[in-house]
Amino acid sequence: MRQVVLDTETTGLEVSDGHRVIEIGAVEIINRSVTDRFYHQYLNPERAIDVGAQEVHGISIESLQDKPLFADVCEEFLDFVKDSNLVIHNAAFDVGFLDHELHCVGHAIKNIKQICTVTDSLYEARKMHPGQRNSLDALCKRYDIDNTHRELHGALLDAQILADVYLAMTGGQVDLTLGSELSAHAHSRSATNQLTAKVHQLKVVHATAEELAEHEKLLKKISDSAGDALWQREHNKH
Repeated sequence: MRQVVLDTETTGLEVSDGHRVIEIGAVEIINRSVTDRFYHQYLNPERAIDVGAQEVHGISIESLQDKPLFADVCEEFLDFVKDSNLVIHNAAFDVGFLDHELHCVGHAIKNIKQICTVTDSLYEARKMHPGQRNSLDALCKRYDIDNTHRELHGALLDAQILADVYLAMTGGQVDLTLGSELSAHAHSRSATNQLTAKVHQLKVVHATAEELAEHEKLLKKISDSAGDALWQREHNKH
């Protein structure tokens, strides 16, 4: 099964206001294993970027002046995602923008769902964790995915993180390589060794002579009133 985990960054929030895609990031998953294939492209939107959007992703219009238009990379992008299951967090947003880009270039493919199926990981997360926060950051925390390197949103970085989150969320391993299995085994062995070491370091506190004397007095008192306990009788046989 081939899946492509995808994210976009845009000039603003609303397609209806003429906002455009400025970055596309996508990573490939084959049979629940992330491969080394990915797609990443910055785009010249030929329009200004909203201040609020730039604060989120940190991409300036000046940095995009020499980047290609969507029309220039459209076929390459479609070839990468064709016949895959697209996994997108809040899919309606990204799909809406991609469909708008296809419309702007007058492509024969009118919407991305003509060549792909789409899984909305946000929708899936809300079904699994109703009433809880299900942002990408919240899911990273819930599934113990390291996103400490994520200071600003970036399409490729977010796609890579979402791939890890999606595999964890749907019950699969993030990486099925032998190296990771050995690493996991080493981690497990290390944890066991640490636990064993802690057990070996437990302090043994012996009873004092006074405490032993008090214990003997208590046993004699019990024996005088109720007879020897079973363990005492067995001990006396030997």
